[in-house]
Amino acid sequence: MYAVIRTGGKQYRVAAGDKLKVEKLAADVGAEVTLEQVLALGEGESVKVGAPLVTGAAVKATVLGHGLGEKVKIFKLRRRKHYMKTQGHRQPYTEIEITGISG
Repeated sequence: MYAVIRTGGKQYRVAAGDKLKVEKLAADVGAEVTLEQVLALGEGESVKVGAPLVTGAAVKATVLGHGLGEKVKIFKLRRRKHYMKTQGHRQPYTEIEITGISG
């Protein structure tokens, strides 16, 4: 069984046992979170698609850890104006493991 969930403005196709990095969640390490924005559920040939969400469906996950992603370099330059600016950014994430899908 698999589900398509929405969290942090992105969509993920998940199944039980999957580990993935999502936008930072406000939860402690080891806590169990419930993701209720389920867009679709599928099992074998049957697929249940929500409009926009599947009612009564939920995905349970365990928080494995928090961290920062790869550094993204931002470079701005205005030619002939003596303007140069360099910045860096590391996006925070939460690593979760899917423990169950209900719906």
